[in-house]
Amino acid sequence: MTHPILSSLGAALLLSATTSAQAQNKTDVQWLGQATFKITTPGGKVIVIDPYLTANPKTPDAYKKLEALGKVDLILVTHGHNDHFADAPALARLNNAPVYGPAGLMQSVVALEILPANLAMRFGKSGTVTPLGPDIKITAVHAEHSSELGWKNPASGKDEVHVGGEPVGYIIELENGFKIYHAGDTGLFGDMKLIGDYYKPDLALIPIGGYFVMSPKDAAYATREWLHPRYVIPMHYGTTPQLKGTPAEYAAALGSSRTKVMALNPGDKTTF
Repeated sequence: MTHPILSSLGAALLLSATTSAQAQNKTDVQWLGQATFKITTPGGKVIVIDPYLTANPKTPDAYKKLEALGKVDLILVTHGHNDHFADAPALARLNNAPVYGPAGLMQSVVALEILPANLAMRFGKSGTVTPLGPDIKITAVHAEHSSELGWKNPASGKDEVHVGGEPVGYIIELENGFKIYHAGDTGLFGDMKLIGDYYKPDLALIPIGGYFVMSPKDAAYATREWLHPRYVIPMHYGTTPQLKGTPAEYAAALGSSRTKVMALNPGDKTTF
């Protein structure tokens, strides 16, 4: 006969193990304004994409200091523009975490001594890297934009523009198979259909601001006709006067769809 105390203890341990296993199967996604996201994977790895925090007018004050992000394991940048790359070097040095990005951009970063070669890792479109181990796969995909690298020359004090390679988006496949598509800065392009058909993202992080990127109407078309994600988080809007698109306009243009639109405020976090 099983002792009732031991039986209760066993049930508690089983519940704890089950709860722990469920927690480990979750992905936390936090939007910090513009195209900046902090992703905590089911295995506890932290990936930051396009860090633009200290000078971002939409970033909550609590995250103006890079230390507020906690431990960061990997940084991804989609292109060289300041509102996507600005805080990447400081965040990399703070955490001794590598920055992965377009090959041409990372080559300029090393040549200009913005970062040492061991923290500025090059790869290109259709390339897949596994810097956090074999269970997390990161693939660079096409984006329709530009990628100049602005840099203030410390010797002359003058602003310079350097080669930034070509812009990219990312497909991030996590330990549990959940796939995130970060589109980067992009206009509408037909091969988004290929991205949807081939990679089948569960979550899409989509720019909607217009002017420099897709408008809400463009982003809705790409979502509905080509990408077909289960979830979408709108991004890259409201930061400057030109980025006029809104989540409400995007949702209205999307219309009836199986995709769930999750409009976050900067600093908000959601779990999948």
